[in-house]
Amino acid sequence: MSLDTTKPRIVFVTRKSPLQGLIERHGTIGQARFYLKARGESVTYFEDMHERLEQGLSRVRSALPSDQRRTHVDRDQLDRFLFRGDDIVVAVGQDGLVANVAKYLHGQLVAGINPNPKHYDGVLCPHSPDVMPRLLEWLDRRSEAFRVQKRVMVAAEREEGQKLRALNEVFIGHRTHQSARYRLCVGGREERHSSSGVICATGTGGTGWAQSIRQQRRIETPPPGPEDPRLMWFVREPFPSVATATSLDFGVIGEHENLVLVSEMGDGGVVFADGIETDNLEFVSGQRVRIHLDPDPLALVMPTIRPSTAASQGSGHPALPPQKARA
Repeated sequence: MSLDTTKPRIVFVTRKSPLQGLIERHGTIGQARFYLKARGESVTYFEDMHERLEQGLSRVRSALPSDQRRTHVDRDQLDRFLFRGDDIVVAVGQDGLVANVAKYLHGQLVAGINPNPKHYDGVLCPHSPDVMPRLLEWLDRRSEAFRVQKRVMVAAEREEGQKLRALNEVFIGHRTHQSARYRLCVGGREERHSSSGVICATGTGGTGWAQSIRQQRRIETPPPGPEDPRLMWFVREPFPSVATATSLDFGVIGEHENLVLVSEMGDGGVVFADGIETDNLEFVSGQRVRIHLDPDPLALVMPTIRPSTAASQGSGHPALPPQKARA
């Protein structure tokens, strides 16, 4: 049967399972099993996670009609994959996959499928694999079963126009996490720093790395919501000296506001997004990076919040419709 070119392409995004990583490292499943056994560990846990992922992906794929255009991309190939404007992206796996793919998208719809709720929280991937038929129906009819959440993204932009985007946060600092030296400019104020780097997070990232910093430093300012056009920034371990200060160590920026850093590092300075250190911008002496809200939010397909359950969602996570099965 020929493919229906009037339908959008479904792009499945996955990442290698821990079992696949073991096999790549040791050559065969037998060698991996021997390696773990010699250290008093079992391969069973890794096999179970791999099986759940494969089963979930199979169930999602089998829901597609035979004439549906589709393709599959691994997380490691995202920086080389060409997304089309009408693609529907289906991330199957842990929540981080949605953040990994978000930086390469500009308005395409993303749905996160959680194949293993025993191990994955499902904050960004709240859907069961069994939801795929209803998701396809929603794409045609736009019923009330789902909603599109416009999640704010952060952008880091160099003076030459090079740009990184992130759903969670950007990091500005030294490649080896030794002391980073730079000038920080925000709200008309400027300060020279020596620190472990700067984190600037969205509302989505406010429950991750940024939350750890907030709790450790007892910062009472609440993080923005996922769709709130504000960013929180933190200086990690600023060091006071005769040349550096520490008064500008935390803040919030909104629309049309910028956090600007000017590097004073001879080498090793980098900017990276959402923990992917290999995909970075150089940040060495004289180079400048401007952090701001990105104009293109992530279009994340989420379950519709039902009035009877919305009040119980104190964490800000949407309620799953009762009919959704959790695998």
